[in-house]
Amino acid sequence: MTAFAAGFAGFRLGLGLILAIGAQNAFVLRQGLRREHVFAVALFCALSDAILICLGIGGFAIAREALPLIVPILRWGGVAFLLVYAMRAAWSAWRGGAGLIAGEGASPSLRSVLTTVALFTWANPHVYLDTVVFMGMVSSQFHGVVWAFGMGAVTASFVFFFALAYGARLLAPLFAKPFAWRVLDGFVALVLLSVAVKLALGPI
Repeated sequence: MTAFAAGFAGFRLGLGLILAIGAQNAFVLRQGLRREHVFAVALFCALSDAILICLGIGGFAIAREALPLIVPILRWGGVAFLLVYAMRAAWSAWRGGAGLIAGEGASPSLRSVLTTVALFTWANPHVYLDTVVFMGMVSSQFHGVVWAFGMGAVTASFVFFFALAYGARLLAPLFAKPFAWRVLDGFVALVLLSVAVKLALGPI
């Protein structure tokens, strides 16, 4: 596999996983809507993802040497994990929900904002499942070009968080409507389902 193909696979998988709207992403979107400490928040989230992805890829290689069976075990565990995420996103798309409304009030300090986003990032177990465990497991399929896979995943994080933070103002009217969130959840479900199928069949 070429480095470009591995990088694209990492980018696609990273983007598919990170697209799922959770506490962290909703907070970044809210900060973008309010135009408060936008750069700092986006950079913190992207760098945190990069650190966790590198830990997952580097640490998983060591674990694979010690426990060869960890690859098939985690591969099928990853398939199940993605299918659960896909079903949750599909359910959200089917059920629908409230639109996002930017809050009002005094502007918080940079320290307060970074403390909050740090909790959303580092105290969230799903972050470790996505980056350290799952990304590390998938990286085992890219022998010789694992660095390109990792760079693709890291690039996806930077692109997503900065696009979300700085594009929030443009999306504000759209995401005030519940239907927009249903469309996004439906897209997330399709992406994660496609990744789960390809992971089950072989290299992504």
